[in-house]
Amino acid sequence: MSSATGSRRARPALIAPAVVALLLTGCSAVSERGGVEQGGAERSSTADPDASTHTVASGLEAPWSVAFAGDIALVSERDSGRILELDDDGAAREVGTITDVTPAGEGGLLGIAIQNDDLYAYFTSGDENRLERYELTGEPGSFELGEPERILDGVDAARFHNGGRIAFGPDEMLYVTVGDAGNAARAQDRDSLSGKILRLTPEGTVPPDNPFDDSPVYSLGHRNPQGLAWDRDGTMYASEFGQDTWDELNVIEAGGNYGWPEAEGIADDDRFIDPVQQWEPAEASPSGMAVAGEAIWIANLRGERLREIPLTDIAASTEHLVGERGRLRDVSVAPDGSLWVLTNNTDGRGDPGESDDRILRLEP
Repeated sequence: MSSATGSRRARPALIAPAVVALLLTGCSAVSERGGVEQGGAERSSTADPDASTHTVASGLEAPWSVAFAGDIALVSERDSGRILELDDDGAAREVGTITDVTPAGEGGLLGIAIQNDDLYAYFTSGDENRLERYELTGEPGSFELGEPERILDGVDAARFHNGGRIAFGPDEMLYVTVGDAGNAARAQDRDSLSGKILRLTPEGTVPPDNPFDDSPVYSLGHRNPQGLAWDRDGTMYASEFGQDTWDELNVIEAGGNYGWPEAEGIADDDRFIDPVQQWEPAEASPSGMAVAGEAIWIANLRGERLREIPLTDIAASTEHLVGERGRLRDVSVAPDGSLWVLTNNTDGRGDPGESDDRILRLEP
């Protein structure tokens, strides 16, 4: 991947088709605001509600992220600090609690990821955000967390803009989205971890082929990125909260500068890489995302919708579940190829139903 400071990324190639079923799981609402649809050339449509839904699990408390250990779904709860496993009937069992979590505003237990037999967790603890690794022991139905191993610490924390999504890329490196923690200028400071996407080895060291020497920084100029995904060609995408004007979908390049706080949305400024799609905040607030089939799927908080963006035309989109399930926090691909979507209605910003937050299954 090239280190880009001004070039605009070419349209990604088509990936092979796949049959995709959509699983929607409840997550409680977080304080992030949302966004309305694009400006510029984006074309959107709303899908007909022609798919049946049923509840897979319910009664979750401010869930933030879902990851899979084999066929078993693990869910993080932001405010309780709990890691839950779900059985085949959707019943939740506590795997463990990360005791150092100190929830405040948008902070708390955020993203989780699994590699081999290890669970990685990104969370707020006091005035810092931290990344730890835990051995996942036992069998499905009796998983437990081993002792914590510190992977990364000292990341600035605040009540807002903590980022928090973590994911392993196709290169088996660990990527971490970090918000600007309310200090916009740090997003342009390469010596600060705030307002960046980081790239680490699974042990937390800096890979030798990172774009900046001896630095975990992979890209900079971000305000509050919360979604990461890759297509089958290895192209990396990230969703990002803007401020008042535009939320963004970006194609991430090694060493790329995405403009914040000098630019928000499409700026046509050769110093920065423009987003490939942007939305007004009332219909977006893009958080977790996934690539499945021929599309990017993005969960939206304030916008209360699941956005589908075809990889053959990333200026277009189709909207699903608009206003039907409340705020949506995360979407990820299950082992069977279906999508899991977390609702986010129980933390004071949404309008929770009786059984929120929940997991729903949608079969188009």
